[in-house]
Amino acid sequence: MSLQHSIENDIKAAMLAKKKDELTALRAVKSAILLARTEKGKSEDLDKEQELKLLTKLVKQRVDSAEIYKKENRADLAEKELQELEVIKRYLPAQLSESEIEEKIKTIITTTGATSMKDMGKVMGMASSEMAGKADGKTISTIVKKLLA
Repeated sequence: MSLQHSIENDIKAAMLAKKKDELTALRAVKSAILLARTEKGKSEDLDKEQELKLLTKLVKQRVDSAEIYKKENRADLAEKELQELEVIKRYLPAQLSESEIEEKIKTIITTTGATSMKDMGKVMGMASSEMAGKADGKTISTIVKKLLA
C-alpha cells in the first residue's frame, strides 16, 4: 500500500475517533504528497525514495518549528509541533542508533578507500543514500568527520 493510501485510511480513522491533533498532522502529510505529485515534470505516483524525502522534510520542519517556539517561550505551540512530529514519524522506517550509523560509515569508508577529509563528499554521498530516512544528515556528517579526521 502506498503512503498516500495509508494516510487517507488513517485520516478516516482519525476523523471517526475525533483525534484533532492527529488529523492535522495527517492532513499536512496528505497536502505535501499532493503538492509533490503535481509538481511540474513529476510522475503521478511517488516512489519510496521520494516518500522518504518528503516525510524527512516534514519531520525536520516540525523539529525546527518546535525549537523556535521553545526559544520564544511558546510551549503551547512547541507542544503542538511535537505532537504532529510523533504522528509523522510513524510512517518513517526505524531510526538507526549512533553505533549502527558508525558501523555503516566505517564499511563505506573501507569500500570507497577514503583516507582524509578530501574524500568526505564520496563517503557522505553513499552514506546519505544508504541511510535515507533512517538517520539524520547532521548525525551522519558528524560521524563521517570524526572518522576521517
